[in-house]
Amino acid sequence: MKRRLALLAAVLLAGCAEVNQQPEAKPAEAAVVEPVASTSEKPKLKNSTLKYLANRNLKPQPTRALNARSHCAHKDAIGTVTKLDLLVKEAEVKAFDAQVSMKGYGTCRFKLGDFEQTGTLPQPLLRHKRDHDCSVRMWEQGPKVTIAFNSCPKACEGDAFSYLWPIMVEAKSGRCF
Repeated sequence: MKRRLALLAAVLLAGCAEVNQQPEAKPAEAAVVEPVASTSEKPKLKNSTLKYLANRNLKPQPTRALNARSHCAHKDAIGTVTKLDLLVKEAEVKAFDAQVSMKGYGTCRFKLGDFEQTGTLPQPLLRHKRDHDCSVRMWEQGPKVTIAFNSCPKACEGDAFSYLWPIMVEAKSGRCF
């Protein structure tokens, strides 16, 4: 028992002991700068996603005025019905009427008369005239045009906006899905 008390006292005293501080390095002894790697070496990528993308031939989407035309209707496998009338010329939205009915949740309706266009490039942007949080964006993504709705629950019945996805349109044919 006496040994244990003596050992405990020694451990407590050792915990209170001061550790010698190392003197600070003088500016001349500071870090040695290593030479910069040559430009022929590929940079090391730390992120695994960047490593995957580095070997692909990806190019940025060019910024150009959006031109799209669609008059379509589509019903998907779960019963969502999309009806769209869209005309965009040189990033100016000339016609826009969208109705998306989600089976069991309600319908969302968007008409150009309820919106004002506030942006053209890099993508047309429509803002609702009364509900300023509500906006509709359109952009080109490869051979498709995407129409996305942001913060527009008042344009929908019930909780339908929670189930609303962007509308995709094939740029050449105008087919929507």
